[in-house]
Amino acid sequence: SQGPSSGVNKDIAVLQCHGDCDPLVPVMFGSLTVEKLKTMINPANVTFKTYSGMMHSSSLEEMMDVKQFIDKHLPPVD
Repeated sequence: SQGPSSGVNKDIAVLQCHGDCDPLVPVMFGSLTVEKLKTMINPANVTFKTYSGMMHSSSLEEMMDVKQFIDKHLPPVD
């Protein structure tokens, strides 16, 4: 039988970021999402980062983490 995630790349790397003061999407929902992701793909490849004081927005710290993640996982572009 084929489950809903049968075609998923189980070794894909995921970076999930969340502000701990987000009034629209509480950080608890981010935590639940990351736990669900870890059941679908290799949990070692799932990174969940929270940002202190960040609301439903982004920050320089978050963007630097995203850049580092991209640089690590994607080949360079000529």
